[in-house]
Amino acid sequence: MAVIKEQDNGLLWSHAGEQLLIQPWGKNSFRVRVTKNADFTKQQNWALSLPVEDIQAKTSINDDSCEITNGDIKAEINNFGWLKFTNGKGKTLLEERWQVKPGGHKTSPLGIPGRELKPIIGGDYSATMRFEPHEDEKIYGMGQRQEKQLNYKGCILELAQRNTQANVPLVVSNVGYGFLWNNPAIGQVTFANNETKWEAYDTDQIDFWITSGETPAKIEEQYANVTGKVPMMPDFASGFWQCKLRYRNQAELLKVAHEYKDRGLPISVIVIDFFHWTQQGEWKFDPKMWPDPKSMVEELKQMGIKLMVSIWPTVDINSENYDEMEDKGYLVRTERMYGDSYHFMGNETFFDATNPGARKYIWSKAKKNYFDNGVRLFWLDEAEPEYGFMYDFDHFRYHMGPALKLSNIYPLYYAKAFYDGQKAEGQKAIINLVRCVWAGSQKYGALLWSGDVHSTFESLQKQVVAGLNAGLSGIPWWTTDIGGFTGGNVEDPKFHELLTRWFQFGTFCPVMRIHGFREPAEQTIEHADRMFNQPFGSGAFNEIYKYPESTYKILKKYLFMREALRDYIKLQMTNAHEKGTPVMRPLFYDFPKDSESWDVADEYMFGPDILVSPIIHSGETSKEVYLPAGVKWIDVRDGKQYQGGNKVTVDAPIESMPVFTRADKPVQSLLDFEKNN
Repeated sequence: MAVIKEQDNGLLWSHAGEQLLIQPWGKNSFRVRVTKNADFTKQQNWALSLPVEDIQAKTSINDDSCEITNGDIKAEINNFGWLKFTNGKGKTLLEERWQVKPGGHKTSPLGIPGRELKPIIGGDYSATMRFEPHEDEKIYGMGQRQEKQLNYKGCILELAQRNTQANVPLVVSNVGYGFLWNNPAIGQVTFANNETKWEAYDTDQIDFWITSGETPAKIEEQYANVTGKVPMMPDFASGFWQCKLRYRNQAELLKVAHEYKDRGLPISVIVIDFFHWTQQGEWKFDPKMWPDPKSMVEELKQMGIKLMVSIWPTVDINSENYDEMEDKGYLVRTERMYGDSYHFMGNETFFDATNPGARKYIWSKAKKNYFDNGVRLFWLDEAEPEYGFMYDFDHFRYHMGPALKLSNIYPLYYAKAFYDGQKAEGQKAIINLVRCVWAGSQKYGALLWSGDVHSTFESLQKQVVAGLNAGLSGIPWWTTDIGGFTGGNVEDPKFHELLTRWFQFGTFCPVMRIHGFREPAEQTIEHADRMFNQPFGSGAFNEIYKYPESTYKILKKYLFMREALRDYIKLQMTNAHEKGTPVMRPLFYDFPKDSESWDVADEYMFGPDILVSPIIHSGETSKEVYLPAGVKWIDVRDGKQYQGGNKVTVDAPIESMPVFTRADKPVQSLLDFEKNN
C-alpha cells in the first residue's frame, strides 16, 4: 500500500521505491517530480528558477488515494498511483495513460505503464511519461522549429538544440492547459492520436509543470511568472537592424552606416559578423582590420546607431586562451578520442557555459575587448552549441554533467554569462541576439533569431510559424534573417521578389533585421571546414539601397512604415515585459472563442490591434484572408472595412502585403502612413 503524506507544502506519494511529489507552483499550477532515488534533486529547479508565492493548496488524503487543489487546477492520485489533472469545472486536462492490470475502468494486458524511470546501467535513468490523448486537441509552442505546421498534434519532435531549432518544451493546448517538460535532457516528444509521450534519455527524475488557463493569454502569463519575463526592450531596438555576412573592416562598416544616414534612411543597429577577431576563442577585434573600435563606436553613436558584435563560443586549439581554459576545465569535454568538437577555419571546441568560472572568464575577455570600447550589444552565435553536422550528444560532457543529460540548457547559460556581466557593469537595457534558447532564456535579455535558414519561399513559410510558436513558448523577442541566410543571389529577380516579401513580413516582427550570406560570394560556408587559418571572405552586398530601384522603393517604404509603428511596438514590448505577452501571436491568442482562428497558420496578430497576412508563395498577387469574428476590420491600404468571421480575398501586388487593423481600436499611425504613402 502506498504511503501518502503532506510534504513541502504539497503531497508526497511513495510506493515500492518510487516517490512522487506534487507542489503548488504559481497560480493555478503544479510542479510534479518523480524519482526512484533516495530523494529528489531539489537543488536544481531548471527553468523554474524564480521564487514563487507561497500558496497554501488544499489537500485531501484517503487510505489509498489523495488529491491536491491549487486555484483552478486539481491533481488526483488514484488507488493505483495514477495521476490525473482537472480544472475547476471538472474538465480533464491531462491524465496518465496506463495500460496494465489491474486498471480500473481502463484495463489492458499490454503491461505499458503511464510513467517509467528505467535504470541506465551505472546510475541514471531514462524517463518516459505517457498521457491519454484528447480528441481534436491542438498543440502549440515547443520553441522554434523548421516545420510548416503551427499545430503540432500528430507530430514527433526532437527535444534537442540545433542550428535553426530552439527547443523550449512548453505546450499551449486548446484544451485549456500549459505543460512544461522541465528537463534539459536530450529526448523526444510524440503528440500522437493514441497517446502523448515525453522521453528523456538520461536523467535523475521526471520533472514537469502544468497550469490551467481558460485562454492562451492566461497560460502565458502564468508561465512567465514562474520562468521569468523579458526586460523592457530599449527604444532603439524596435528600429531597423542592418547586417550582412560580413563587413570585413572598420572603414567598410562606417561607409555603410554613413550611406544610410546620408540617404535619410532609418537605421538603429549595424552588426559586425564573425571573423572580425584574431582567432576563435580570443574575443577581440583584429587590429589590422579594426584599428580603433572605441572611435568607431563613438562615430556610430553620433549618427544614432548602435553597434553589435558577433561572439562565438568556439575556442581554437591555437587560441592564446586555449591552454588556460583547458587547464581550468572551462572547455566542453569529449568522452572518446580527440577533444575538438568543431571544425570551422580550424580545430575548435566550445567553452563550457554550464561552468560558472567559464562564464566569468568569457565575459572578462568580452568586457576588456568590447564592452570597454563602448560595445553594448552582443550577438551570441553558435549557441546550441553546433556540434558539427552529427550532434552526437552522447560524446560530450559538461561541468554539470553529460550532454545527453542537460545539453538543452547550454544556450540559457550562454545568454546568462553576458547578461550577468553586463548587469554587473551597470548596463540597464540589455538585449543580446542569440541563435538558440531554452525555457527561461527570455529573462536574460535573449532575442532569438531563427538561424541559418535558406533563401526560399518554402523557408519563409516556416519562419512565420517558427516566430508564432516561439512567442507561445515564452520567447517574446524574436526575429529572422530577412531574405534568408544562404542562397540569395542579389542579381536574380526571383530573389528580389523573395527579399521584398520577407522584408514586408519582417516589418511586423518584434525585431526587424536584415541579414544574409548573399551570392555571388567568394566561397561557401562548406569551404570553411578546410580553410584552416585562412581569412574568410564576404558575401555580396545586402544594403537595401544597392538593390534595383524598383525593389529599393518598396523596401524603403516598409522601412519608414516600421518607423511609424514604433510607438505601437513600444506598447507591445511593455506588455511582454510586464506579463510575458508575445508580440506576434496566432489569431486565437486574441480571439480564443473563434474556433476558425485556431487553424490559421499563415496570418497572425502583431499586438492586439494589427492583423498581418504575409505573402509566402512566389508569384502570389492576391490572397484569401480570414478575419476573426466579433469585430470589423480595416484594410490599412485602402481603408475598406470588412465584417469579421469571414474570409475575404484581397489584392497583394508586389508593392504591398495585406495588413488590417481593428475598426474599434484602429492603429491610427499605420492608417495615416498608408494614406500619405
